[in-house]
Amino acid sequence: MYLIQILLPLYDNEGIPFTQDEFLKVRDSLSERFGGITTYMRSPARGLWKETSETTVHDDIVIYEVMAAELDRAWWKRYRQQLAADFRQDILIVRSSEIELL
Repeated sequence: MYLIQILLPLYDNEGIPFTQDEFLKVRDSLSERFGGITTYMRSPARGLWKETSETTVHDDIVIYEVMAAELDRAWWKRYRQQLAADFRQDILIVRSSEIELL
């Protein structure tokens, strides 16, 4: 079993917030494909990273999680590219972890 996490920014690179409809579209699409979804939207997470040795950048993000028995890497690559375009990002993080249900 795999846990796939999608980290979506609340704002584009110019600081313009994304609409609720944009997040609902992703939620509904993933829920339909995988039969369920967990969303972390109430208190956004903050991502920090060093862009240069002098510059730290941050994003406020929401996290969507789905579980899947199989990891279709080709599908996820296409979906990540589509989300990056939709959310106007150069890089968008989609990550997976192999998990064991207890």
